Amino acid sequence: MAKDQNKKQVEQITDMEVDFAQWYTDVCTKAELIDYSSVKGMFIYRPYGYAIWENIQRELDQRFKATGHTNVAMPLLIPESLLQKEKDHVEGFAPECAWVTLGGSEKLEEKLCIRPTSETLFCDHWSRIVHSWRDLPLLYNQWCSVLRWEKTSRPFLRHREFLWQEGHTLHATAEEAIAETEQMLEIYADVCENILAMPVVKGLKTDKEKFAGAERTYTIECMMHDRKALQSGTSHYFGDGFAKAFDIAYTDKNNKLTTPHETSWGLSTRTIGGIIMTHGDNRGLVLPPRIAPTQAMVIPVAMHKEGVLDAANTLLERLKAAGIRAGIDDSDQSMGWKAAEYEMKGIPLRVEIGPKDMEKDQCCICRRDTGEKVFVPLDQLEGTVKTLLDDIHDYLYAKAKKNLEDHTRACHTLEEVKTFMETEGGFAKTMWCGDVACELKMKEEAGVSSRCIPFAQEHLGDTCVCCGRPAHKMIYWGVAY
Repeated sequence: MAKDQNKKQVEQITDMEVDFAQWYTDVCTKAELIDYSSVKGMFIYRPYGYAIWENIQRELDQRFKATGHTNVAMPLLIPESLLQKEKDHVEGFAPECAWVTLGGSEKLEEKLCIRPTSETLFCDHWSRIVHSWRDLPLLYNQWCSVLRWEKTSRPFLRHREFLWQEGHTLHATAEEAIAETEQMLEIYADVCENILAMPVVKGLKTDKEKFAGAERTYTIECMMHDRKALQSGTSHYFGDGFAKAFDIAYTDKNNKLTTPHETSWGLSTRTIGGIIMTHGDNRGLVLPPRIAPTQAMVIPVAMHKEGVLDAANTLLERLKAAGIRAGIDDSDQSMGWKAAEYEMKGIPLRVEIGPKDMEKDQCCICRRDTGEKVFVPLDQLEGTVKTLLDDIHDYLYAKAKKNLEDHTRACHTLEEVKTFMETEGGFAKTMWCGDVACELKMKEEAGVSSRCIPFAQEHLGDTCVCCGRPAHKMIYWGVAY
C-alpha cells in the first residue's frame, strides 16, 4: 500500500524528458511553492516558496550590510513627469508600465505609474538631499515588489508583479561607481554558487541587451537542466546620465559643482525558478541545503511503538540546538507517503528512527540528491548531518557545473551555431565583431540571443562568427528564459 501511495504521489509530476515546461509547472504547484491568483500574471507565494525567498533574502541582506549598504523604502507610485525625465529609461519601460488614473472616484491631475523599477524615485530624492562631497557615497537597497505588465507569465520566471531587491547607489566618481557595480555582481555570483549551488558565467551585456538608461550592464548567466539560459542577477553602471536629468550635483573638495555617478543592481524571485530548473528531478524539487527552509526532516518509524516518538523528538531538539533547520512528521500518514512528500519538497535529508534503530543506538539518514541511505550512530548525529549537508551542496554544484561545461561549445561559423542549437542546445561561445546587425542576425537565423561578453575571455579565432570581419570579443549565445 505504501509503495502504491508513493507511486501515485510521484506520478503527479510530468517527467522532464517528456515535457520540461509542464514538469516545471508541476513542481512549482505540487511542491506547494506557488499558486495562481485571480489576476492574470500575478501569483501567490505560498509559505514554503516564500520561506525559500526569505533565506535568499537573508544571505543577500547580510552581504549588502557587510559592504556598507542600508535598507530604505521608496513609494509605490511614480508621477508620469518624473518617469519622463530620463528618455532612454522611460522608452525602455513604457510597454510594461501600469498606470493609476483615479484616486477614489476622482480623476488624478497626473497619471501615476506603479513602479516597474525605482531609479527615478531615488534620483528625485537625491536631488534634494545631496549637496556636498561629504554626502557621498549613498549606498541604498530596498526589498519590495515591482509591476511590469508582461504579456505572458510563468511561475517565478515571469510575473507581472514580482519580489526583488533593488540596490541604488550614488558616487563621487565614475571609478567608484564602476567598482560598486562589479562588487555587487560578485556578491550575486557568490550567493548563486556558494548558497544556491548554481554555477555562473559572469560578463558584460551587449549594448542591445543592457538595461534601459545604463552605460554598462553586468550579468551572471546560469544554465538550466534543459540547457537554456537564465539571467540570474544584473548590476548596472549609469554614469552621470540620471544625475544630469534630475539636476543632482554636489560641491567637491575644491568647491566646484560636480555631477555624481550612479549604479543600480537587482536579483529577484526568478532565482527560485533557477533553483528548480537547475537541481530538480522527476521526483520533484531538490533544494540546496543552505537555503532549504527545512534541512532535515525527522520521521519516526512505527511510532505507535513505545519510546519511538520520544526518541524522534530528542533527535529533533538536538538538530535544532546544533543550528540545523529541522522539522518532524509525527502524522498518521504512511512512510511511503512521507518519503514521497519530502522528496517532492526537496528536503535535503530525512532522519528516520524506529524500534530496530533504537536497539542499535542509531538512526537512518537518507539523502534527497542521491537517494543514498546511511546508518549513523546517535552520538555522531550532529556532525554527520552537517557534513552531509555540505556534501549535498558540493554534489549539486558539481553536477550543475558539469551540465554547464558539457553543453558549452566553441563555434566558428553561423552554421555551427545553428547545428549545435538544433541538435544539442546550450551555450555557444564565438568571436563577435561587436556589430548589432550580427547580433540581430544570430537571433533571426540561429534563434539565439547574446547572453554576455564574459570577463574570462578566450581567443577562438580572428573573425566574427556571423559576418567574417575582424573580431576581438568572445561572446556567449543561447536560448534564454
